[in-house]
Amino acid sequence: MSRIKEFNLPDLGEGLTEGEILGWLVKVGDTIELNQPIVEVETAKAAVEIPAKWAGQVHAIFHSEGTTVEVGTPIIAIDTDPGAGPVESSTTGAPAGDLPTPSAASLAAVEVAPAEGAVEPGLIGGPAPGGRTAVLVGYGPRTTTAKRRPRKGAVPAQATAAVTPAPAPVTPAPVTPAAAPAAPVAPAPAVNGNGRLAGAVLAKPPVRKLAKDLGVDLSTLTGSGPSGSITREDVQRAATPAAEPLTVTASAPAAASFGADREQRIPVKGVRKLTAENMSRSAFTAPHVTEFLTVDVTRAMKALDRLRGRREWRDVRVSPLLLVAKAVLLAVKRHPMVNSTWAGDEIVVKEYVNLGIAAATERGLIVPNVKDAGRLTLRELADALTDLVQTAKAGKTSPADMSGGTLTITNVGVFGVDTGTPILPPGESAILAFGAVREMPWVHKGKVKPRLVTTLGLSFDHRIIDGELGSKFLRDIGDFLADPEAALLAWT
Repeated sequence: MSRIKEFNLPDLGEGLTEGEILGWLVKVGDTIELNQPIVEVETAKAAVEIPAKWAGQVHAIFHSEGTTVEVGTPIIAIDTDPGAGPVESSTTGAPAGDLPTPSAASLAAVEVAPAEGAVEPGLIGGPAPGGRTAVLVGYGPRTTTAKRRPRKGAVPAQATAAVTPAPAPVTPAPVTPAAAPAAPVAPAPAVNGNGRLAGAVLAKPPVRKLAKDLGVDLSTLTGSGPSGSITREDVQRAATPAAEPLTVTASAPAAASFGADREQRIPVKGVRKLTAENMSRSAFTAPHVTEFLTVDVTRAMKALDRLRGRREWRDVRVSPLLLVAKAVLLAVKRHPMVNSTWAGDEIVVKEYVNLGIAAATERGLIVPNVKDAGRLTLRELADALTDLVQTAKAGKTSPADMSGGTLTITNVGVFGVDTGTPILPPGESAILAFGAVREMPWVHKGKVKPRLVTTLGLSFDHRIIDGELGSKFLRDIGDFLADPEAALLAWT
């Protein structure tokens, strides 16, 4: 059994096909333990730390930080028996931070590398891909290659080789130098930049289609992917024409430059890419309606002050969002149809509420949710919201925490915004925008007085929620925030 084992980027869940390496937690030469975190990877769902599948010593790291790697691609090689002596490889003992390329000798000693040359599964021109299976984080998909069934009547290659007689040596007839024609020289086979025959281009089907659409000849490219395979970036780079130098005459007046040197190009990937796809799909699938309600929340803010003053709540983060979340959960009990999903020929009404809270992070907007929030007490809800926000800001929200949401709150008030018209997360029928709480002139008991006021904005799927239901739901939330103590006594 080989001591050098390559670890492939695993399927991190829900059909994700790629991930970006945010940072390596180990370097070449480090000794690692089983299940020790070795790399932090960002997917379209979240940033996660991947543990080591084997204990041993880091033999090689194949991709640098900031690289986007497809699922199933080797990212690191681990020597599982470093005490057995040196390994025949140019990568042994590489300095920290280097990303060496394993030698042919080391590739031959790697257990998971296919014999065909470690060509990435799924490439046209490479070996047949292995079957895809459900995997855990840290345990890559199966790397065995598929085998083609022999056709009926076909002679196995081994048998053919056995029965083919060796060619008899041919003795050339003697000729005089004057009569001997110049022997034709067979042309050497064309080899591309990857050291392969010109016709053997390694590229996945989507890459080949992209090249065809952009009019790029794959045989002219040098691949930057595994084993010299052509990637999407290679094709896009070849399709982008080089910028022509600008020629400015001496007599021409100086003009402002609007070239590429004054533009910033940000790759759309990770959370931003997933958010764009989800919002586009939701905006053009569910017919949105948005209603607004302005509420005097002076009593609610005083109730929060009294809650903070209680001894058992002194170490708890208490914010207006807590009361808004409680108001939404109680209003759902009165109008359960709001907590539902449109499923084509039926509406799925859910008896549980996975309450999503939109959170702005450095990686983009994410919406983790509190599971079964309707069953939590007010104190439990406060703790859950605090953990959710802190985890999101730390960038540690897991994909599971962002899946299965049924109803969402977006707190735009923290940015000083009064309200908005939020877009529904896919699969949900309602989302509430909670605006800033401001001191404003308000008619209270027949007199104009300064009061604390906020504006709520409710967007809902008009296929499920009509104007009456949406208005009643929003009105109940407003009534709770206007006098939460009275609402708690009357509704619970």
